[in-house]
Amino acid sequence: MTRTIHYGLIGCGMMGQEHLHNIALLEGTRVSAIFEPDAGMAKAAQAIAPDAVMVSSVAELLAVEDLDCVVIVSPNHLHVDQIEEIARTRPLPLLVEKPLFTDPVDASRLEELQRDYPHPIWVAMEYRYMPPIAALIAEAEATGGVKMLSIREHRFPFLEKVGNWNRFNRNTGGTFVEKCCHFFDLMRLILQSDPVRVTASGGQAVNHLDETYEGEMPDILDHGYVLVDFASGARAMLELCMFAEGSRYQEEISAVGPDAKIEALVPGPGRFWPDHLGAPPVPQVIVSPRDPKGPVSKDIPVDPHLLAAGDHNGSTFYQHQGFLAVLRGEKAQPDVTLHDGLWAVRMGLAAQEALETGETVRFKS
Repeated sequence: MTRTIHYGLIGCGMMGQEHLHNIALLEGTRVSAIFEPDAGMAKAAQAIAPDAVMVSSVAELLAVEDLDCVVIVSPNHLHVDQIEEIARTRPLPLLVEKPLFTDPVDASRLEELQRDYPHPIWVAMEYRYMPPIAALIAEAEATGGVKMLSIREHRFPFLEKVGNWNRFNRNTGGTFVEKCCHFFDLMRLILQSDPVRVTASGGQAVNHLDETYEGEMPDILDHGYVLVDFASGARAMLELCMFAEGSRYQEEISAVGPDAKIEALVPGPGRFWPDHLGAPPVPQVIVSPRDPKGPVSKDIPVDPHLLAAGDHNGSTFYQHQGFLAVLRGEKAQPDVTLHDGLWAVRMGLAAQEALETGETVRFKS
């Protein structure tokens, strides 16, 4: 009989609750302890995981005996302190939501921790596991080697979070960190190369302009472009618009090489699709060879049970499948390492700097 794996969760807001729903879909798992300081979110989390012990601190969570791993889903600016507390108190395998950190000075803290941490740390990058994006990654060789990669996300504005923490750059790292580190991770994964320079343009044109919190206006971006050059010679572009929720597809990814173009089309969360428009769009992958010409489209449907468990096209479940395989010793190491998580944030911070200064940001070799 397979041994039950016991989880502890730090943070059970909207994304934390998605993690709870997806852990519940896995056989041989149990959420043993939850730390969520907001009373409303704690009540919602307890309803999803009624057998979990609700605790009042990270220290109290780590004192729970039946614990095999910890999932960190707290606000971005809390991650590094919480990871270090776990390392000091009771090191356990970790699944840490993106972004890993928000302040450039914290990168060195994580690099130092990485050298001696005795367990795997998996950085949550759900977009890798969205079925249409996973299909594009699997078929990328058909391009003959990706030379140009374009990622477009046209979506809804930032949702409301507890304490409105996501309205301010000091808590999020900035929109290019908070929202877009997923995409910078995808760029490195698909191109199999590291970036050498970043340029960016963007601003706050529509969203949050009439909001104030304790007399302070939000400073997060709601649109922008980022251009990234890679050591391999490949180029990638991100186009973000957070006032375009009327779009049929939320993400459109295009990878082009000398032999073909591959596109992935990903709809947004089904709960935001209007009933009067009928069924939500089905994800697609389109392969367009140069010779012979003729695009081939393929639907990539997602299991309705997985769609019901969250807003990320079933990807959170597949990510947890992989993390569980690491915990059981069936998989050698995390798909998304601390090194990957660090790079994704560095790219986002570089994009924020390039936007603010108007200058290209170059990475040291």
